[in-house]
Amino acid sequence: MKFINYLQSISGISIYPLASLVIFTVFFAAAAFWAFRADKRMIDHIRHIPLDDN
Repeated sequence: MKFINYLQSISGISIYPLASLVIFTVFFAAAAFWAFRADKRMIDHIRHIPLDDN
């Protein structure tokens, strides 16, 4: 028996791909919103952290 047959036998399994897509979309939208709204000085500070010797 193939793995796909096991998945088809589980009732309500079709909600998981939709739920994962919604979670990913919400997370991506929130990260993009934060990136555009973030303070430019903070972004500049974060960008230079790997180059600091302190």
